[in-house]
Amino acid sequence: MPSGIYPGKAFPLGSTYDGKGVNFAIYSEHAEEVELCLFEDLDSKTEFVKIKLKEREHHVWHIYVADLKPGQLYGYRVHGLYDPDDGKRFNSNKLLLDPYAKALSGLIDWHDSVFSYKMGQDDLSLNGMDSAPYMPRSVVIDTQFDWENVQPPKIPYDQSVIYEVHVKEFTKLHPDVPEELRGTYSGLAHPATINYFKSLGITAIELMPVHHFVADRHLVEKGLTNFWGYNTIGFFAPDVRYASSGVKGEQVTEFKNMVKELHKAGIEVILDVVYNHTAEGNHMGPTLSFKGIDNEAYYRLTEDKRFYMDYTGTGNTLNANLPGVLRLIMDSLRYWITDMQVDGFRFDLAATLARELHDVNRLSAFFDIIYQDPLISQVKLIAEPWDVGEGGYQVGKFPPGWVEWNGKYRDCMRDYWRGGDSMLTEFAERFTGSADLYQSDYRFPTASVNFITAHDGFTLNDLVSYNEKHNEANGEDNKDGDNSNHSWNCGVEGPTEEKGITDLRERQKRNLLTTLLLSQGVPMILSGDEISRTKNGNNNTYCQDNEISWIDWKKADTGLLEFTRQLIHWRRNHPVFCRRRWFRGHLIKEINLKDIEWFLPDGKEVKDDMYQTGVARSLATYLNGADLDMISAMGEKITDDNFYVIFNSTADPVQFKLPPANYAESWKEVINTVKDTVNADGTTYNSGDTVTAEGRSVILLHNPTS
Repeated sequence: MPSGIYPGKAFPLGSTYDGKGVNFAIYSEHAEEVELCLFEDLDSKTEFVKIKLKEREHHVWHIYVADLKPGQLYGYRVHGLYDPDDGKRFNSNKLLLDPYAKALSGLIDWHDSVFSYKMGQDDLSLNGMDSAPYMPRSVVIDTQFDWENVQPPKIPYDQSVIYEVHVKEFTKLHPDVPEELRGTYSGLAHPATINYFKSLGITAIELMPVHHFVADRHLVEKGLTNFWGYNTIGFFAPDVRYASSGVKGEQVTEFKNMVKELHKAGIEVILDVVYNHTAEGNHMGPTLSFKGIDNEAYYRLTEDKRFYMDYTGTGNTLNANLPGVLRLIMDSLRYWITDMQVDGFRFDLAATLARELHDVNRLSAFFDIIYQDPLISQVKLIAEPWDVGEGGYQVGKFPPGWVEWNGKYRDCMRDYWRGGDSMLTEFAERFTGSADLYQSDYRFPTASVNFITAHDGFTLNDLVSYNEKHNEANGEDNKDGDNSNHSWNCGVEGPTEEKGITDLRERQKRNLLTTLLLSQGVPMILSGDEISRTKNGNNNTYCQDNEISWIDWKKADTGLLEFTRQLIHWRRNHPVFCRRRWFRGHLIKEINLKDIEWFLPDGKEVKDDMYQTGVARSLATYLNGADLDMISAMGEKITDDNFYVIFNSTADPVQFKLPPANYAESWKEVINTVKDTVNADGTTYNSGDTVTAEGRSVILLHNPTS
């Protein structure tokens, strides 16, 4: 028994070490009794002491235990009614994780005891087996860390290039990362990794989930796992799987050091976060934390309280309308900003968090609280603006202050380059920042996070190599994953040695990357796309922690890598491609030209009526750098050079007549995706000349103004 036990304080929630002992506080509105369970070490099958929490304020149970130190392992047992028909699932035989634990010591051992009902029966039966031997432990941590006065980069959206990364996927086979660091936070912080990011030119890594997550039982029993991590159980805890240094709080220090090293290099860290559901699943899922602490106070239940609302396709939905859940989410966000120093968040299935009752309501309490929060409102907030429920597709409907993954951009550009009948107006809207989605709400082009590929779906290489998904390795008879990929295999399904097809595929990759990086908005690149990584046609590798998912650096396409580097360089050095304000289509008085104009191959300007009826296959756009409607931090007007971008998605060459001399007397070719290099000293053309755009190609022409 510890030497001193005192009432403690209701806040902060979780476990808090003060140098002399630890304060424990846990929220449960309907519990009848709460016990704190302390464990001696990682091998302990059961607690060495149980301490009843006698103090309770605002539904928070709390206690202070003297002489405990960082590294202490603990959990809770919560007593109350087990009455699933009334939404109550208390079972004191289950060891429960602290929702506010800053670290978790290990992984679940899938034994029947972690379920509150008897396996083989329905969930109304009570399982009396003790789950402690099979559960991870919550860990008391020491929050001290030397940040060396390193400050977050605070990169504006208009200067951002985001790179979506999975910690293990990126580093597991990296030859320049020491073997003992591969697959870890330290691997991402290694100089070889950071130098790669800097050389590529990206400004932020968007980490796939690093909140401690659970590998589903049915996957583990098939020899698979939940590799992507969209199955959170610890919203404050960096996942222990990615720690190289230890499991009793060392993972927290390792994560902080990763952030610090990335910040030193001027690279931001954005977390992909999953606040829409937990790993406890539906009424037949395990009892790991929230379900046993207070089922009704955390989850959205149906009218029949035995069952869960499921807007996420995972079995349950956290109820962000309840004060305890809102506080949990806000406290978690603040913790990752203040203590872990991250720069922003990408919210998985964010439409779920906006739901009031059954409808998606953009003015829900969740958004109101974030909007007024002086800390959270100032970091990058990126929404995946959909969920699987009715009315869940909310692209363009999030409030000011948010930016969104633009699924309409992805689909439009994929369709354009595979030869679909994309309407001219659709292509023009997506290329120029999707004003039709964001302008009326006083947002700007940077509200659109543009992407061609992401973790969910084909890689760039597979997008141009497969018409159909090939997910047999997932063990679901190829029924999982999206059936609508907007992909084109260029004539043969999968790998081929046929040179005509391989050449076309390489050009299509350059077309897609060039379009992405010249579009207005915030570009996001899927890690490995720049080196042509493949997943062999699997578009849903959520369960593949193996060579299917891991980036094979030995097979890196160094040509595409260099092309991508130079593309990013051109974007970041020319503000005309990353405007903060919308194109207005009006005349700039000094030069009597518009800020943007669209042209047909014959050199004639596209007329207004053609946007609604014309099909975008071969067209060009003039980007005027003379008036970007932007000023620098010093109040100086920002200007740029002029550019002419030619797009030809047809299979045949198309002759493009360049505009007259009042646009530019001469143009120099910078990019031609028929070639695999970016060349600032390419072919020079004069006004009125004819430029041949080969089949399926992009050409970027540059007119320096100084």
